[in-house]
Amino acid sequence: MSSAQPMPRQPSSASIALAITGFMLVAGNLRAGLTSVGPVLDRIQSDLGLTAFAASMLISLPLLAFALVSPIVPPLAHRIGLERTLGGALLLLAAGIALRSTPGPALLWIGTALLGIAIAILNVALPSLVKRDFPNKIGQVTGAYSAVQSIFAAIAAGIAVPIAGASLLDWRLSLGIWAGLALVTLGVFAPRLLHGTAPRPAERTPRPRAHETQANQPASEASIASGRPGDTAPETRRSVWSSGLAWTVTAFMGAQSLFYYVLITWLPSIEIAAGIDPGTAGFHLLLMNAAGILGSLLSSALIPRMRDQRGIGVGSGVLLGISTGGLLLAPSWSAVWASLAGLGGGLTIVLGLSLFGLRTRNHHRAAEVSGMAQSIGYLFAAAGPPSVGALHDLTGNWTPALIALTALSAVVALAAYHAGKNRIIE
Repeated sequence: MSSAQPMPRQPSSASIALAITGFMLVAGNLRAGLTSVGPVLDRIQSDLGLTAFAASMLISLPLLAFALVSPIVPPLAHRIGLERTLGGALLLLAAGIALRSTPGPALLWIGTALLGIAIAILNVALPSLVKRDFPNKIGQVTGAYSAVQSIFAAIAAGIAVPIAGASLLDWRLSLGIWAGLALVTLGVFAPRLLHGTAPRPAERTPRPRAHETQANQPASEASIASGRPGDTAPETRRSVWSSGLAWTVTAFMGAQSLFYYVLITWLPSIEIAAGIDPGTAGFHLLLMNAAGILGSLLSSALIPRMRDQRGIGVGSGVLLGISTGGLLLAPSWSAVWASLAGLGGGLTIVLGLSLFGLRTRNHHRAAEVSGMAQSIGYLFAAAGPPSVGALHDLTGNWTPALIALTALSAVVALAAYHAGKNRIIE
């Protein structure tokens, strides 16, 4: 004779709304600390006497941190729980931004490194949280949070110059204000820290049958609001590092990331060299990020409606190629090219992040693929801004860099074609 198990208490609408708000605010922190740098990079160079190569490291150093830290995030999240991992990263992000904006050359680089470590943790953990709490809405939720991060990225780029010009603190204030967003997010996200639980090592997930993939097992509202895991620890499987499909996903993630971070670093400088006013060039960077919002929403709408994602990926690669080819051949139309770059970038980032869940069976496996793809992908992306800066210093113009980026867009399309096939990483 067995006693009936009590029904779990359903969360209120307010708690669900607060959980989703915290989730989206976490996404808002992923790019603002980076896109606020490009528009004031010339001020930082002038103030600190940096070369173009050294200045570009303010973007590339966080990307190196992404590459080095990403592989350790999955075991960390498995040990202490996704919520506590995200909460610690938000606190570290606020500290890094504050240090980066404090006078002292050493603090600039220490703060930048801490910022990179924090965003690396957020980058890897957030797709895993999507896989766990929204397993049958991966594309839609990824699109929503990508749109939010694009909104904050656009705002950060758009207000950087006005804030720097309106204060005696100059560029330090325009970079430092984003520590406040991290702290606000931590406050909103705090209730989930109290409920998040780390999975027990003894737990194992049975291997699903072919027709019982994780994508067909929606999480409950209680799981979403409380932060409790929607599935348990993974079974022992071969490493994702030996999977050809995982490497294809990694190649796509790396190529599209390299393209994006080169543009957010150097697009204003490329346009200024072509005779465009600095204020207008900064606005075009805002325009690029704003168009990324449309691309994110479009990608999230298309993903669940298509049998696979090859068309989205190849189309986005074509848009990226047109954008850099246009900047090279007709720079006076740079507003159009910046918009196309943003649209293509929005499509690719949502697709790249969605592939972690779409190509795996559970959120533990998604975290492993996310850690691999973001580690290797960002290692290549980190080389982009300083390489382009060094190429400019060597040649004295931006033409070789734009030719290289146009060629890179073909790599994005090719990798997307193979990664977009409807397969599972076993």
